[in-house]
Parts: sequence; structure tokens; C-alpha cells
Amino acid sequence: MPRSLPWSRAARSAGPAATSPAATGGGATARGSAARRSTARRYALPVAALTVLGLVAACSGPPKGDGSTKDAAFKLSAGTPAAAGEIDSFTWAVYAEPPTLDYISAFDYPANTILSNVCESLMRWTPQLTMAPGLAEKATNPNDLTWVYDLRPGVRFHDGGTMSADDVVYSLGRQMDPENGAAWNSNFSNVETVTKTGPLQVTVKLKQPDSQFPQYMATAAGVVASKAGVEKAGEDYGTTGSLDCTGPFKLGAWNKGQSIELQRFDGYWGTKAKSGKAVFTFLTDPNARTNALLTGGADGGYLIPTESYDRLRASGAGTLYFGEGLSTVNVNVTSMKGALGDVRVRRALSLALDRRGFVKAGLGGAGTVTSSLTTKAIWAGAPDAVRASAFDTLPSPDQNVEAAKRMIEEAGATGKTLTVATSSIGQDVSVLATAIQDAGTKIGLKIELKTIAPNAFTALFTDPAAREGIDMFPETYYDSITDPMDLLSNFQTGAYQNYAGYSDESYDALADKARAESDPAKRFSAAAELQKKASDQVLWIPVAEWPTAVFLNKRITGAPTTISYLYSPWAADIGAAAR
Repeated sequence: MPRSLPWSRAARSAGPAATSPAATGGGATARGSAARRSTARRYALPVAALTVLGLVAACSGPPKGDGSTKDAAFKLSAGTPAAAGEIDSFTWAVYAEPPTLDYISAFDYPANTILSNVCESLMRWTPQLTMAPGLAEKATNPNDLTWVYDLRPGVRFHDGGTMSADDVVYSLGRQMDPENGAAWNSNFSNVETVTKTGPLQVTVKLKQPDSQFPQYMATAAGVVASKAGVEKAGEDYGTTGSLDCTGPFKLGAWNKGQSIELQRFDGYWGTKAKSGKAVFTFLTDPNARTNALLTGGADGGYLIPTESYDRLRASGAGTLYFGEGLSTVNVNVTSMKGALGDVRVRRALSLALDRRGFVKAGLGGAGTVTSSLTTKAIWAGAPDAVRASAFDTLPSPDQNVEAAKRMIEEAGATGKTLTVATSSIGQDVSVLATAIQDAGTKIGLKIELKTIAPNAFTALFTDPAAREGIDMFPETYYDSITDPMDLLSNFQTGAYQNYAGYSDESYDALADKARAESDPAKRFSAAAELQKKASDQVLWIPVAEWPTAVFLNKRITGAPTTISYLYSPWAADIGAAAR
């Protein structure tokens, strides 16, 4: 999943998705980085007959409570106060300008933060990180290979048309067509056909059971746009003109390099937006973004620069909130051709890393150290014994330089060189890269840092040439569904983010088994085994869990504190704060 920050989404299993005979893809060609989002969100709300796949028991969302730990300098908030009234407009700071708003390419923070308010999916991710009905008012699965989506009647597109089953078939077809290079393509790898089975009904037939597919229908993978609108825009779809979707906002002026304006859609089928306009301003420099929040140049923003946490807290200009992020900060191992081909070297680097120092300096104290690739919240639907098994056998996150140095000596790697990418994109990136260098130096390795410009950092996720000569880089991975398989599928042979080319037939077979398993307890059990395998092989180096941060000035309120903002129309709830 391409990202202009190292905050990278999960790329799913390998292999092109078969084009459905009933779902003819068309329209604009997407960005060529078809990273598959392997985020599996779990649904707690009863979405029709989800029980057939046994999903209801596993869809309870993250654990309740503030999520704080004794060593964490932050507290998780369930949300922000509800708006007291309407406002004319608000301005939101984002760290980069999306290259496109075409939903099939929406695979990064900037695009999804904006697009989630314009284009809606068949299902919806709630602020509690559960799944609820979206454009489909009912979803049923009469058998393990069939999902039936009954659509809401009378839903209007921004250009005036009415949503029908034809629009759904067409929209999903664009994701499935390999010619489009859709970022979500691999989430459809088990889809046989997408067929109109009624004026307001679409039936998806699977090649084999897939516990993940229905969950992704609450992400950008399940977006529905007007067939007529997409075809009319042609190659310009996503960059100019209307997006012709159904959300509470429609696309307004796009001032390239400066801002994107969204306008309230008065024909919206649901609750109308509380703001007449939302303006997203592009502020790539962290200091500029912080200053805008402090001075009122921007009313709010997500992905707050970690170095600004204390300033914002103490400013009196507004409130800094933290919520569930389902995000882990990792060191992505991009090459095993050199010294990192020896697992002892990877283990030694992990053991020598000062995770607590990184959380304090790199995340402003707003994080918790971990030796797990997955967050604890992602296992909320697992039985207690299974959840314990996923974490109890993991190595300690504590630093042990002497033991790590012995490992390097045993591996014969003393003096060998490794290259780590770094960038001024944010303090979290630069501090982690420096921490890796410090850890490697202490145990006898030579770590070279390669600085990459912020606007080029995304290429590390999408372009093999950009990773040439790089052994590791900092990456924050967030899940798009509440399922550990979202991240753990990245290490299957040929998976999009399996940059180091790791391949293990037993891992692949177990991952396939987990994905096809309808019993949540058995699926989580298989995932726990996968986590052990990935941890033992140190396929990435886990560092910390990182919450979602959102800042709101005193004028506005209503934004969700969780990472749900990527796939739900969060901006519609922003309005005037109580005085």
C-alpha cells in the first residue's frame, strides 16, 4: 500500500484477482501500485446473517476501556464531544496531497481521510471499529461461497442519478480488473463472480471460503460509484470533476498543491453533514502543520507530528485526543540477500533496539513498546486462551545489547554493513532509523542511513527500484479490519509487502487455512501460530503500538478518535463546539 509516509497499510496475499464475468471493469487506470490491503476489521454489530461464517462472535471490536498502560504517557478516549450545532465550514490539515481520489487507488492516509466523506461502501466501519450496514442495508451469506447484498432504495449519487445493482457490479468490477492496477485487487482473489440478482441486489460468489472478503466491503474495496459518472470522466476520474458517489459531501474545488474542498450534499440519504463545507489543506512540513493548528489556520487534523504533542497540549488552542489506532511501528526488512539473510542477525538487531527510548523520543511518549507485529486490540474477538497464546511466547521487548552482540559474533556478521532508509517526513521515522543505527553499532554491525525526501518515501512501498540497496526502513502499519490476518498475510509467498521475498510453504498453507476458516476460534488459533512463526523468523522487527492522534481547536468538535475515519464519513459529524 503506497504511502507518502512510512505509515503503510497492509498489502494482501499475492496473485491477481480473477475478473468476474458479471463484473466488467472499466474506467480510469489506477496508480500502478496494486498493494493489497489485508486489513480485516471485525464487526460487532449484527449485519444480517453474518453468523453463517461465525463472524458475529469475532466482531466485537477492540476491548473497552481507556487502553492506557502504567508506562504510557497518554490515555485513549472513546470519542470527542458531540457537536452542539452546525457551522459554515472547517479546515483540516493533511500531510500530503493525494495523487488521485479514485477509490480503487485509495490506499493511503491522505486519500482515504478525504474520500471516506465522499464515497461510501457496501458496509461501514463504525467509530467503535465494528461493522455496520452501509449502502447495503442487509448482507447475508446463505452458504460459505455466497454473499448477498441488498441495497438501500432511493440512494442518490452526487450528479443526480439513483444507485442500482448495476453500479455495484461495475464498481467492484473496477477493483477486480487487473488492467486497472487497483490497490485493493487482491482482496478479490477468491471472488468468482459479482452478479446483479435484482434491481437492488448483488450476489458475490466465491471460489473458496474467505473470512476476510466480507470485512473488506467496509473499506475502500467496497466503494460504490456511479457507473455513468465514472465512464463519463474516463481517464480523468479521480483527479478532476465529480467523483459521483453517495456520501454526505461531494467534491468541490481542487486547488492543486494547496487544498481540496468538499461541499455538503443536500441529497444525502442519511443524516446530513453539520458543516456546509470541509476544506483539506496540504501541509507537508510538520512545523507548518503544527503552527496551523496552533494559530487557527487549520481547525483540526489527524496524524499529528509527534514532536508537537506537548506544544499542542499546553497551547490552550484546543484538545489533543488519542484513540484506538490498530497501528504498530515496525522495521520493515526489505532484503535478506546480505547479512539479514541470517535470522540470528535479525534477532540480534531486535534484541539490541531501545524500544522505550524510541517511544519517548520518537512518539512523544504516546505509545507502548511491543515485541508483537499485531496490536492487542486486533485480537479482541479471540478466546482468552488463544489470545494469550498469541503473545505469551513472544520474546521480551527489553533491550539486551550483550546477548545481541554474542548473536552477531556467532553469525560471523561482525563488521558487516546494512543500509537503513530514513526521512525528515516525521520525527517517528528519523528517530527510529537512528535507533536502529545505534543498536547495530553497539553489537558490531555497520549501519548506514540513506536519507530519502518525504515526497519520495512512498516509492519504497510501490517501486522495487526504490528499495535497491536498502535493507530496512521504518514503517507504521495499520489494519483496515480488526483481524490479525490483515498483517500476518504480508509474509505469504509473493504477498505485496513481502519485500524480502520470504517463502515458507507451511506458513502459506496455514495462512490459507486461516483465511478460509469460518469458525472464529479456529481462525484466531491459526493466526496465533502464524504470529509465532513470523516472530521467530523476525520477518519485521516490531517496535511499538501507536494510537490515533487527533487535534481539535475550541471552535469544532465531533471527530472520531479511532482510525475508523479512514472508511467512514467522519467529517459529517463535525460541528460547533459547545460554548
